[in-house]
Amino acid sequence: MTNGTTGSGWPRIGVMGAGGIGCYFAGMLARAGAPVTVIARPRHAEAIARDGLRLESLTFDERVPMAASSDPAALSGAAIVLVSVKTVDTEEAARQMRPHLAAGAVVISLQNGLDNAGRLRALVTNAVFPGVVYAAAEMAGPGHVKHNGGNMILTGDDLDADGGRRGLLEGAAAVLARAGIDCRVSADVRADLWGKLASNCSYNAVSALARATCGRMTADPATRGVMRRVMEEVVAVAAAEGLTLDLEAMVAHVLRVGQLAPNAVSSTFQDIAAGRRTEIDDLNGAIVRRGAERGIDTPVNGTLYALVKMLESAAR
Repeated sequence: MTNGTTGSGWPRIGVMGAGGIGCYFAGMLARAGAPVTVIARPRHAEAIARDGLRLESLTFDERVPMAASSDPAALSGAAIVLVSVKTVDTEEAARQMRPHLAAGAVVISLQNGLDNAGRLRALVTNAVFPGVVYAAAEMAGPGHVKHNGGNMILTGDDLDADGGRRGLLEGAAAVLARAGIDCRVSADVRADLWGKLASNCSYNAVSALARATCGRMTADPATRGVMRRVMEEVVAVAAAEGLTLDLEAMVAHVLRVGQLAPNAVSSTFQDIAAGRRTEIDDLNGAIVRRGAERGIDTPVNGTLYALVKMLESAAR
C-alpha cells in the first residue's frame, strides 16, 4: 500500500463521520503516529483542529493532535478511508467523498447494518470492505470522545475476492492493528455482520426505550428474556436467507458485552437524547422487512421498531 504513504511509514488515513466510533478509532491511530484527518460537523472539526481530539479512554485521558475539517475534500491523498457515518447518511457520504478519493484508496465501512458496503460501492469505484465494530464510544462534547469499552474491528470481503482485493484488505487491517486496534480479517464477514445486527437489535431499542445502560439491561432477567427473543427472530430470518447462526453463542456474546461495557448506552439511546434520526430502520426495522419478505413473523422486533419510531418522532 504505497498510495498516500508518508515519510513516517504510515499511510494517510481519512475518517468520514467523526461521531463516537469514528473519533475513537481516529484518536487511536493518531496517538500511534499515523497522519489522520477526520471529516466532522463544523463544531467538532473546529474544536479538534484547534485543540486536538480529547480521547477519554478507560486507561488514559489525552489530547491527541490531528487534522480535522468539515470539507470532504480534505480526504484527498488518503490511502485508507474509514466510513463511520450513520446508515441514513451512507449515500450522501459516498457522493461527498467520491470526487476526492484517491484511485487506490481502500474504504472500510465501520457502520451498523448489513448492506452499507454495497451501498457505498454503488457510488464509488474504490475497493470497499465491510467492517464489524465491537466498541462503545460517545461524543461528550465538541472534540471530546469518551470510550466506554471494546476495541475490535472484524473486516472481510463479502464479495468473491481475488488475490489483489485480499492483499488490499490485509494491508489496511495491518495498519489499524499497528495502532493498537484489535483488527482482524474474518473468514466469514457476512456471518459477523449478522451477529452484530443481532446484538444491535437486542440492545439498541431496549436501551433507548428504557433509558438503560448495557449492564443494567443484562442484569435484569425479564429484559434478558426480551433480548433473547429478539435474537431468536434474527436467527430465523437469517436462516430463511440461507445463513445458519448459533443462537446460544450469540446470546452468550451479548451478555458478555453487558459485562465488558456495563456503563455504555446504545447509539439509539444517544440519538434519541440528542433529537437525531436513529438507525432503527437498518436494525430492528431490517429484520421486520426481511422477515415479511420471507414469511417469517417478527413480533418482538416489530414492537421495538414501532416504539422507537414513535419515540424518535417525538424527540425530533
